[in-house]
Amino acid sequence: MQRCYQKDEGKMVKRLLQKTRLLGKNSKNVLPVSLEQTESKKLSKSLEKNLIKLKETFSGNSDVIFREFNIGVHNECVPAVIIFIDGMVNINIVNENIIKALMVDVRIAESIPLNGKKDLIAEIEKYALSAADSKEVNNSEEIIEGILSGDTILLVDGYDVSLKISARGWESRGVTESNTEAVVRGPREGYTETLRTNTVLLRRKIKSKDLIFEGMKIGRFTKTDVCIAYIRGIANEKIVDELKKRLSKIDIDGILESGYIEAFIEDSPFSIFPTIGNTEKPDITAAKLLEGRVAIFTDGTPIVLTLPYLFVETIQNSEDYYSRPWHITFIRWIRFSALISTVFLPAIYIAGQSYHHEMIPTSLLITMAAAREGIPFPVLVEIIIMAIIFEVLREAGVRMPKPVGQAVSIVGALVLGEAAVSAGIVSAPAVIVIAFTGISGFLIYSQNDSITIMRFFFIFLAGFAGLFGILLGVIFVLIHMAGLRSFGVPYLAPIATGTVGDLKDVVIRVPLWMMRNRPSMMGSKNIERLGAQGMPKPPKDE
Repeated sequence: MQRCYQKDEGKMVKRLLQKTRLLGKNSKNVLPVSLEQTESKKLSKSLEKNLIKLKETFSGNSDVIFREFNIGVHNECVPAVIIFIDGMVNINIVNENIIKALMVDVRIAESIPLNGKKDLIAEIEKYALSAADSKEVNNSEEIIEGILSGDTILLVDGYDVSLKISARGWESRGVTESNTEAVVRGPREGYTETLRTNTVLLRRKIKSKDLIFEGMKIGRFTKTDVCIAYIRGIANEKIVDELKKRLSKIDIDGILESGYIEAFIEDSPFSIFPTIGNTEKPDITAAKLLEGRVAIFTDGTPIVLTLPYLFVETIQNSEDYYSRPWHITFIRWIRFSALISTVFLPAIYIAGQSYHHEMIPTSLLITMAAAREGIPFPVLVEIIIMAIIFEVLREAGVRMPKPVGQAVSIVGALVLGEAAVSAGIVSAPAVIVIAFTGISGFLIYSQNDSITIMRFFFIFLAGFAGLFGILLGVIFVLIHMAGLRSFGVPYLAPIATGTVGDLKDVVIRVPLWMMRNRPSMMGSKNIERLGAQGMPKPPKDE
């Protein structure tokens, strides 16, 4: 008999270990969950014992409220307590829908048909509480997690089951226009710091039962709510499964912003190029999901991650699909030109001034030489100084309060530029080159981090080897980009892969009725997104 008991106990422990999530490489240090520990997590039938345990858990927390009262049913008074965090619940729901319902309304109506005390919790949930969502919980860890998440817990004397009641309600920022993705035409609403508000904004765009939101909690201490969004039947199942696998391996103290998650799940963490996109506009997220991508919502931030992310998305904008295609194609060429200018213009200026005078027209060369007369620094040092000053002014304008920041960036650029030229520290052409380079970079804001690094990279190459150095740098960067993947999708697709059908939305933007299929590189099984009608037919003359 003892052997059988040990065998059964071993099976139960194995089952518990399978249900326990082992966290990545640190799983070797995770101690096995014993049966005694599992039993200790269960509630006791004694309300007093449960309160002692929970008060010890939340000792020193003045914002955790323990409200004790009596439930009045059929002239009987049953001791009970509700536990919640002040400021994280809607106090009106707690007062009216929970406390008043159990203390006053139940006593007056006597509507709970008890079949003995054993059904009190179930009958309260069924007849007394007027809350939208409630759940029976008998595990102390789940109770603690519910309290910290903003739920209200109801404990009743004589029962080892509690009710977790959803009464969340805290102050949050309203839905406003996005500051980083401004548009002339199109929706102006942006995400907020509240997860459920963000999922609702997306649900309003895609009213489909196939829009799936799968939630999980990440972070040992923060227990941050993270939600994966995708459209079932359109998203590639392999990408969704791979994303879940990577998220489940994250073992960190806390997730404070979506950037934490991005750092743990990106394919090439040491690359300067981002392989995971981000946005704070619901219409952009909806468009990407309809193409077969997956989105990651993180509680506490308005930034939503999207994947896979490709380099061609750098020159694309949500407004491109709300305006006429011919003008948007022209604008995309301007963006592409701005991308080349912001990366290579300072390097080409250095190469021309230092090594390749024959490439510059004679009149322009004389003018530039006259402007550089008396400048104490070589052209390489001159451009580096101006580039660093521009980055300092840009960072100051971003970090300081808005009214002051705008004044600093504008006045600083004018005063410092004019003063530097007048003092003979830098030449006027160098100021023009850096100013145009900086302005061009604002057109490609999503690649701002990588563009800044590449700009200085090519500046140094041009200073030491001229155009030959720039050419070597271009080859190196292209080889690196060609080797990048974003969840299995080539980073340079569809240009590098040569998929003709996907080139309709790259450097040109054809009319929407010509985009019959979704991008093939996403691997979606459902590739058709346009009906059989195709091109709209003009009305017939009567």
